[in-house]
Amino acid sequence: MADRPLPAQSLLDSIPQRGALQRREPSPVHLWNPELSGEMDMHITRDGTWYHEGDPIERKALAQLFSGILRLDDDGRYYLVTPVERWAIKVDDAPFVATRLQVEGEGQGQRLIFTTNLEDEVTVDAKHPIRVEVDSETQEPSPYVLLRGNLEALISRNLFYELAERAVEHSVDGHTRLGVWSTGEFFPIDGSK
Repeated sequence: MADRPLPAQSLLDSIPQRGALQRREPSPVHLWNPELSGEMDMHITRDGTWYHEGDPIERKALAQLFSGILRLDDDGRYYLVTPVERWAIKVDDAPFVATRLQVEGEGQGQRLIFTTNLEDEVTVDAKHPIRVEVDSETQEPSPYVLLRGNLEALISRNLFYELAERAVEHSVDGHTRLGVWSTGEFFPIDGSK
């Protein structure tokens, strides 16, 4: 009985171990509602590194595959979900990190396009806003961009500095805010409420 693999292995066992994995669109995890299968020893750190059983997942394609079945539920926990399994995993902050920024155009017509550590690309717009939380004790800002569903990417410090250099003042609800434009929308980055 000791030689029998843990049930959490079934997700891992179904993934090819050699060769290239094809990048796929995220699965429709919002449509799947299996019972909780348990806790998987998987952890995503604040810097976007994925770990399984304490070891970093070094194959980006494997982390990309897992990210395609990732879901954040109303209970505030992250799960890897298939039609028949739902495994809880630990995520320190956001499961993705925005590591590259492409800017097209300028002024109110500019487009901000982020690429994450797992090569997901998102254009900042009304459906994919930027938000900034400020730690009440340290006053350290944590900027995020909504990637898909309710999954966010933490914007890396270097990219946040780049956004700050592009920031302009604009009136929002009668208050002057500091922020950036993308796709005709203004996104405050000053952390004010």
